[in-house]
Amino acid sequence: MSEEKVKGPKSYFPSIEKTYGQPISHWMKVLAKVAGKTHMEQVAFLKNDHSMGHGHANAIVHVFRSENGGA
Repeated sequence: MSEEKVKGPKSYFPSIEKTYGQPISHWMKVLAKVAGKTHMEQVAFLKNDHSMGHGHANAIVHVFRSENGGA
């Protein structure tokens, strides 16, 4: 049995966890605080308030919104 390679935004998750020292579940809870904002406002929130790089922030926001009905 071979493991299927993760593709898309979730492929960033191991790097995000290593770089910022928090599990993805932590970042999903952080984003829940700004669920009513637009995609780019949420990205800016992670970049400005949590010093996250654009690519990592965008990946987390994309998954957060897809798993929460576009929140």
